[in-house]
Amino acid sequence: MFRPLCLSLLLALPVLATAAPVAAGGITVTYVAPESFRDREFRQAHSRASVLAEFDETFGQLAARFLPEGQDLAVEVLDIDLAGEFEPWNFAYRDVRILRDTTPPRIRLRYTLLEAGQVLAQEEVRLSDLNYLSWHGGRSSTERFAYDKRLLEDWFRKTFATAPAGRSRPAGPKS
Repeated sequence: MFRPLCLSLLLALPVLATAAPVAAGGITVTYVAPESFRDREFRQAHSRASVLAEFDETFGQLAARFLPEGQDLAVEVLDIDLAGEFEPWNFAYRDVRILRDTTPPRIRLRYTLLEAGQVLAQEEVRLSDLNYLSWHGGRSSTERFAYDKRLLEDWFRKTFATAPAGRSRPAGPKS
């Protein structure tokens, strides 16, 4: 009796973890219907939980690096299509993500940047990097989702990095 109960709880944890917003140091991340995201990784609860945990960690690290003190960021992730694609017809490599120039990382999100309760910026953005394979750091990296994380890092840098004195903050990509 105890074993099935533990197994049920273990299987339910990933689902519960993806349903609640994740808050860490000035950032709140909510995944809107992650089970319907375009990428295959989000179709099964166990792989979805694993991928979202990595993205939660990445969002937290990027917020710590790029958000100025006193600012809060609320992000709603609307869709993620990870770099590359599985090719189920290729039996030898059906569980291997094949990277091609036609399968760039794509992330669609909506964000609100706040300071002292005042909205500083609010926008829905579509992030994509068609030249992701030209980044040499990704090919030598053993990090999961290196290209997708780099896409988010570029967006954070362009959108939230503090500009030098006398210059305005960049508005960020609108692609």
